[in-house]
Amino acid sequence: MASHLYCGRVNLNILREAARKDLREFLDKCSGSKAIVWDEYLTGPFGLIAQYSLLKEHEVEKMFTLKGGRIPSAAVKNIVFFVRPRLELMDIIAENVASEDKLQPREFHILFVPRRSLLCEQRLKEKGVLNSFTNIDEYILDLIPYDGDLLSMESESSFRECYLENDQTSLYHAAKGLMTLQALYGTIPQIFGKGECARHVANMMLRMKREFAGSHTQILPVFDTLLLLDRNVDLLTPLATQLTYEGLIDEIFGITNGYVKLPPEKFAQKKQGEGGKDLPTEPKKLQLNSAEELYAEIRDKNFNALPHMQAARSSLANHTSIAELIKDITTSEEFFDSLTVEQEFMTGVDTDKVSTYIEDCIAQKDPLIKILRLVCMQSVCNNGLKQKVLDYYKREILQVGLLKPQNAMRNNYPTIRKTLKLWMEDANEQNPNDISYVYSGYAPLSVRLTQVLARPGWRSIEEVLKMLPGPHFEERQQVPTGLHKKRQPGENRTTLIFFLGGVTYAEIAALRFLSHMEDSGTEYIIATTKLINGTSWIKSLMDNPEENLS
Repeated sequence: MASHLYCGRVNLNILREAARKDLREFLDKCSGSKAIVWDEYLTGPFGLIAQYSLLKEHEVEKMFTLKGGRIPSAAVKNIVFFVRPRLELMDIIAENVASEDKLQPREFHILFVPRRSLLCEQRLKEKGVLNSFTNIDEYILDLIPYDGDLLSMESESSFRECYLENDQTSLYHAAKGLMTLQALYGTIPQIFGKGECARHVANMMLRMKREFAGSHTQILPVFDTLLLLDRNVDLLTPLATQLTYEGLIDEIFGITNGYVKLPPEKFAQKKQGEGGKDLPTEPKKLQLNSAEELYAEIRDKNFNALPHMQAARSSLANHTSIAELIKDITTSEEFFDSLTVEQEFMTGVDTDKVSTYIEDCIAQKDPLIKILRLVCMQSVCNNGLKQKVLDYYKREILQVGLLKPQNAMRNNYPTIRKTLKLWMEDANEQNPNDISYVYSGYAPLSVRLTQVLARPGWRSIEEVLKMLPGPHFEERQQVPTGLHKKRQPGENRTTLIFFLGGVTYAEIAALRFLSHMEDSGTEYIIATTKLINGTSWIKSLMDNPEENLS
């Protein structure tokens, strides 16, 4: 089932198997038949670790979604709650337990993911149900393998917590996740980082390493370098519309835990003479990862390069249908106009005045998220908006945490853009020779920093690094004697790049492009707190996105 996890440079199936082993051990603690009550958010991430067949092998007979009232009846000995440590979920669990039939007593267990919480246990105590639980445990699911080169914590609010609420819980989980990786894949000798969050994670890792000195298994290091990168260092990239095939699927339909739900009508199997009767009404759900050869081949291409693909495979029909759905959007005047304005902002055109296009969008009552993405992009490209421009936008729309007034400092973005070559005229979408193809001209700042680190090194861009938020640093970790890697001639280095605050599929595509370049000398494994796009990212910053968007 997970063949795509061990065919890459690093066998990520080792991490998946370790997670499966821990899950089996917990289930076996609750001897006898079981029903699992799921915190709905966890079902997707768990699906990447263990299918229902594994749960059945360990006497799981029923599965329910956590909701108020009574748990549906089930002739089982154990009820096991799989939940995130959130107080509002404890209230629902307390209600479930309190309304249990006293004549048919069952054993209750809680598995907190990814950490136990004393606050949550205190809430259960206040509700008078804490003593009802036979087992209270934690399941440390920090980094989930998504693909052969991709890991995610799927922590949906990590950026908001770090930057708006000053809550560093997700950074602690990131550091713990990196410690787990080092226990399985060896000590990472070199650490580079950029940003405040990166510094915090590195400090926590180094402290944990000192605390567990001598307890680590003797493993030859798989990774040569770790690069920790704050999302805050590059706010522009997630705001831009992704133009790779996978990026556009995520922009338009949303990819969740490796699956996409698509409008069913394009996938109906019509028989001759039947016309359009009985079209399916359920969305078409497809899994998207490199296990499917065709998808692995086309996902990172610029969408404009897809028509030149020829393939006679069974999966082609699905991707032809998806491409048609995307093309309906990308050939529209609305898409073209919005993309034109994005590219003008990226190249520094009229970023210091109210955009007539944004004015029109507001007047036409276009979706709020679309307007916010453009306003935030203008703000980032102008190092904040002029006060009168900001006041105008604030009058017209809600305020978001990414908007700020321009301070007295000069706008450094043009210097950063020119020095790092963030805008490439005539980017080659068909046969790319630069990472800028993923946005048809714009090279993601985050990936350009990664590229320069590999060669010629960050010392060559010291001045630019100082213009970007947060410190930049380098640390070395002592590798046990006899475990130093002896590189063969022509052997690539392996770098783990960890995006703290989220990463887009277009950035992943750009990093894969660098890995495959003949003379790059480095292969990248990507880890992140969350897979994001501009829409999901801005929603995570809003207090009540559903209310504000309705």
